[in-house]
Amino acid sequence: MHTSLKLTPMLRQYLEIKEQHPDAILMYRMGDFYEMFFDDAVLAAKELGITLTSRSHKEETNKIPMCGVPFHAVTGYLGKLIKAGHRVALCEQVEDPREAKGIVKREVVRVVSPGVTTDDQILDEKTDCYVCALAIGKKSKEELIAGLAFVDISTGRFQISEVVYPPGNPELVADEITLLKPAEILLSQSDTEQRQDLVDLFSAQVEQLCFTVRPDYHFDGVTARNTLTEHFRTTNLAGFGCETYTNGIRAAGALIQYLRETQKSDLSHIRQISPLHQDTYLIIDDASRRNLELTETLIGGRRAGSLLECLDLTVTSMGARLLRRWLLFPLRDPDAIQARLAAVEELLNKSETRKIFRTLLDSVYDIERLCSRLVLGHGNARDMSAVKLSLRELPALQHELGSCQAPLFKSLNVSFDPLIDLHALLDRAIRDDAPISLREGRLIKEGYHAELDHLITLLRDGKKLILALEQTEREKSGLAKLKVGYNKVFGYYFEVSRSQAEDVPDYFIRKQTLVNAERFITPELKELENDIATAQERRLELEYALFADIRTQFATHNQRLLTTAGQLATIDILASFAESAARHRYQRPAINTKGYIRITEGRHPVIEQTLEPGRFVPNDMHLDQQTSQLLIITGPNMAGKSTVLRQTALIALMAHVGCFVPADSADICIVDRIFTRVGAMDDLRRGQSTFMVEMNETANILNNATENSLVILDEIGRGTSTHDGLAIAWAVVEELAQKNTVGIKTLFATHYHEMTVLATNSKKICNYSIAVSEQEGTIRFLHKLVSGAADRSYGIQVASLAGVPPHVIARAQELLTAIEKKEGRSFRSIQSSLKKQGGADTPRQMSLFAYDAGPLVRLLSSIEPDEISPREALDILYRAQHLLKFKHEKM
Repeated sequence: MHTSLKLTPMLRQYLEIKEQHPDAILMYRMGDFYEMFFDDAVLAAKELGITLTSRSHKEETNKIPMCGVPFHAVTGYLGKLIKAGHRVALCEQVEDPREAKGIVKREVVRVVSPGVTTDDQILDEKTDCYVCALAIGKKSKEELIAGLAFVDISTGRFQISEVVYPPGNPELVADEITLLKPAEILLSQSDTEQRQDLVDLFSAQVEQLCFTVRPDYHFDGVTARNTLTEHFRTTNLAGFGCETYTNGIRAAGALIQYLRETQKSDLSHIRQISPLHQDTYLIIDDASRRNLELTETLIGGRRAGSLLECLDLTVTSMGARLLRRWLLFPLRDPDAIQARLAAVEELLNKSETRKIFRTLLDSVYDIERLCSRLVLGHGNARDMSAVKLSLRELPALQHELGSCQAPLFKSLNVSFDPLIDLHALLDRAIRDDAPISLREGRLIKEGYHAELDHLITLLRDGKKLILALEQTEREKSGLAKLKVGYNKVFGYYFEVSRSQAEDVPDYFIRKQTLVNAERFITPELKELENDIATAQERRLELEYALFADIRTQFATHNQRLLTTAGQLATIDILASFAESAARHRYQRPAINTKGYIRITEGRHPVIEQTLEPGRFVPNDMHLDQQTSQLLIITGPNMAGKSTVLRQTALIALMAHVGCFVPADSADICIVDRIFTRVGAMDDLRRGQSTFMVEMNETANILNNATENSLVILDEIGRGTSTHDGLAIAWAVVEELAQKNTVGIKTLFATHYHEMTVLATNSKKICNYSIAVSEQEGTIRFLHKLVSGAADRSYGIQVASLAGVPPHVIARAQELLTAIEKKEGRSFRSIQSSLKKQGGADTPRQMSLFAYDAGPLVRLLSSIEPDEISPREALDILYRAQHLLKFKHEKM
């Protein structure tokens, strides 16, 4: 690399270090700047918008590109590079320049990547930041097994999972990836080369995802297992419940090795690894999470407008992140759900307690991430001050917690650690006004360390100490006119007149003779002078050493800190839920295991907040396994069908999270999965049309929904031709109504009015519609769900409301009338066709979609009996007879 250049020792050192980190931008510390050279400089200058210069060289054509950023502002520049998807290696001086023989020794002390960072300016305080490792293995000839491991280095959260999938269906792995949405994925060299389909799929599913390729031996099963048992200091992984996760262990071991290499420091805050048991949570696949806009909007991917943003009244970053996890992993254990609901109810009824909790928590900083930075050796004194201020609130929080009666609060109170000893240490040691830099001093309080106190006294009171020594020597020598002086040549000295020079004590050492005076020094004076001169340097070194020692002490207590931080986050969420209930009139839902959902006056939690109070129209909803299992909902666009569908799913999900719900009352059964197929949008990144996306999501529902699932379907089949779409929609409804002979609770919104006939042939299928008021050709949406099918779609009226020109509306009405006369088919023909098939209680797939094909049907459909003469009728009869005879002859 650049071997043709004659390089200085410094650049040779730079290139040697760069060779060890070829995939990272190397920030090389030189004095008060981090410098970058060669290709790194060109790239960094472009990304950071800073000036690209060059380092002089004897040959003009070989000038070396370079750029730099100030060390005190590096975090901001670092954040820009990381958010752009780059990795950065921070190279520091690791020896004292005064002691260096030749060039100062430098080493990379930390590698920062999109998935591995603890810096506040890079991280989103309300979102976890995961790095993921993926290891693929064979389960059988027909199936692969993906091992996944996730770590958030900023909090120490470590999770492991395995997904079995057929080679042609990597979407199952993608679902697991998108659930935690990592910023970076580690792949082995061989998997990177052989599993390009996964790389492409992950890139399409997660924006700005960083891929890091690692050597295959890091994913070796034995090596990975040894790495994990060594890290956790155990003989096996059975105690964590993941001993049998063969491929998951491969991924987890590779991940720990990667973190060791990048952080080059202790990882003791990663104290356990937890299996990601999907079967203990209400599962929501990626498509349904997007359709319901749980954590971000479907269009634009913004937090604002999502359910998460609507419910998030937390006052701590820890609480905000935990709330996101609660929404992504709703509970299925009725007892655990009831425990949360009881705690929320208590805080709703005790407004003063809720206010105290929220006020105290508002003063608590992000203990999780502060703790991790301190453990990793990145934390500074301001981080410690933030921890100290946070711990100060814990005794009051514990006292208030003790007054709560809900079982969940009692459980938290029993194990709550107020960390009094750690607060006492920080309160005694760390200054409130400590700077960010650890090399500027002013970190440690006076009174914490005797030697440091002495150095501070020397710096602050040096002149007073010299004058005190002057007074002491006057008294000892009896020389009243003895005085202290100073010059740059000799430093401090004692001066007496020449007439008194013979009377100075024996330990005075003559230093200079003047015309009228003599100057002397003493060992005590020189020692004091030396102490004063070196006090600043010694103080900086001692303060840094003391701070590092305190930081190390904290690292040994990191598990206590993280446990308490998790409890604070839980209290924060429960208080937030109670606050939401108080502000928005949410009610406690009942939880049942009998398979029914009953909602009275339910509201959409997000849309309601965008409207003026009282404007949202609430609706009732009832679903069960016997008489109202599948609801076919018809009505015009804009009437509110999608809103009713979504709010039902969101209310069910909120209940499983342990949150009160936007309804007058709600009784929600335990649901294993929520599936949604809502909206239509091309997935251009994956080259899929609207219809293909729709069919993929529908197939997933039909293949994986169970009798305990909740299915939300909106406008199935509209991405293709009318007849194909109707056929598919009809078949899907039949399958959902009879799957496994039990059927699935389903809300099905459609514009295919023909499908309402299905309700006449099954007691489990019901017709509902969104009420519309029509007067003199104009319509008004009532947004109310009512029993019975809609008789029309009001498409032309909606077009008129949208501002389509009147002459276009008039022409559309003419065409509609003509089409309905010539090609319309009444519901009676479909109902008749059903009856001819045997009138089964549960609808079956029918042949009616081909019924009107053929010349005979087209002939009969083209006539208007009331408008033809007898002669014309006879001619039509002969033609029909001829067509029928022709058909029989062909058969």
